[in-house]
Amino acid sequence: MSAETQSAPIHQAGTTDGWHGVIKSGGEFEPEAGRYHLYIGLFCPFAHRANLVRHIKGLQSAIDVSIVRPYPKGDSKGWPGWRFPANEQEYEGATVDKLFGSEYLHEVYLKDDKDYKGRYSVPLLWDKKTNRIVNNESAEILRWLPTAFNGTSVISPDAAAIDLYPVPLRKEIDSLSEWIQRDVNSGVYKVGFTTTQEDYDKAVILVFGALNVLEKLIYEKGGPYVLGEHITELDIRLYATLIRFDTIYVQHFKCNLGTIRHDYPVLNAWLSHLYWKVPGFKETTDFKHIKENYTKSHYEINPLAITPRGPFPNVEDYMPGKPTKYGRVKLPEVLEYEKKLEREVFGKQKL
Repeated sequence: MSAETQSAPIHQAGTTDGWHGVIKSGGEFEPEAGRYHLYIGLFCPFAHRANLVRHIKGLQSAIDVSIVRPYPKGDSKGWPGWRFPANEQEYEGATVDKLFGSEYLHEVYLKDDKDYKGRYSVPLLWDKKTNRIVNNESAEILRWLPTAFNGTSVISPDAAAIDLYPVPLRKEIDSLSEWIQRDVNSGVYKVGFTTTQEDYDKAVILVFGALNVLEKLIYEKGGPYVLGEHITELDIRLYATLIRFDTIYVQHFKCNLGTIRHDYPVLNAWLSHLYWKVPGFKETTDFKHIKENYTKSHYEINPLAITPRGPFPNVEDYMPGKPTKYGRVKLPEVLEYEKKLEREVFGKQKL
């Protein structure tokens, strides 16, 4: 659903559904500098999406942020949840709650709805004017935030011209987003939190089959972005997961059939280009927050909370030029799913 046709349902007290508001001219939430505040965790790939848009569109001064610590998360059920540091020296890169001085993120949620029954997740976008939450769904924010301030004095004409969801590519973006979310963005979590060997063996195949397809897709499109010459929201969706892949998902979530840097030269070139050459990507990536969040808050996976030092480097150096061939993980089950996914997504069309 496009941002233009999306409506914001009225939030009911006690809901588990969350908030789905939209910043847009003429709407309930007008695009105004300084009106909105974003709560994020630098560890979270889904919060990373919102923060990336904020940087790419030059909204850092218009939308300030508060950043929770990457750990601890709480008990086995996640309570009391993400915590703000007592001061900004307690944990580098994290901040106090700049709006309310809260100790925990859940306190911010309960300021809008004291009976809220959902998850106290990041990102969370707050409206200081109405003292309400605007939205806490990253996929929705990713879709409408890139155009929310266009046509205002808040951002420069150059930033306004960056279109992450261009009309000619929308059908392709929507189609690719569906299985990237399913098999990659959510797929690594499905692998990491499996509790049986059988479930793990099935889930890990889907991740690498999808990576095989993405590797070939970007190669055929010519790069440097997923769909070729122009950056789109697909690059943001994929980056937020793949920047964590070698550093976390390979060892912590047992996604170790291959690595981006060794088995996927095209994805590795795409990743290093974004990190080293495109403003906003390196600036929003904090490997300490990322590594310590996963290794020190997933007690059932890593009970001793030891954080590995590697891999080194976190991101390989950018090398100009297009890779001469694409790679893949050649485990037979992965190749089988790769073919199945290609038929599902591209049909008879040659990838």
